[in-house]
Amino acid sequence: MAQVKEKTQVIEALNKQLANNTVLWTKLHNYHWYVKGPNFFSLHAKFEELYDATGIYVDDIAERILTIGGEPVAKLTEVLEESSIEEGEYGIDAKQMVKQLTEDFEVLSAELNQGVKTAEDAGDDRTADMFIAMAQDIEKNNWMLKAYLGDDVK
Repeated sequence: MAQVKEKTQVIEALNKQLANNTVLWTKLHNYHWYVKGPNFFSLHAKFEELYDATGIYVDDIAERILTIGGEPVAKLTEVLEESSIEEGEYGIDAKQMVKQLTEDFEVLSAELNQGVKTAEDAGDDRTADMFIAMAQDIEKNNWMLKAYLGDDVK
């Protein structure tokens, strides 16, 4: 019985990250399309790099859920309900975009770290490894975005 509960918790953690990354993927597209200003070229390219990586996560997470016998969230209404991060906004400047992304990455990092523990407790080293790799990438990108903000980040 405990194994079923632990497996369910792993699937829930995966679905949370699937939802988060689906929202993030769309948010990054939004910011890629709408960024303006003196840093347009660098941010336009960075947002594209980030949404490409996020798109891979979306597919990898969904496939992992299916591999372990779960059902990935696949409707936008489900994704928005499940996600811990908000959709992108219109009418904000480049710094606000980056600041929102750093806040999102903080949420993702915390949840991924919890997901590692959940997967390890369930004996699912493959999912734990997936979460660890994602967390490492998110932390690195968050550091870079915070460096872009410079003194404006706390």
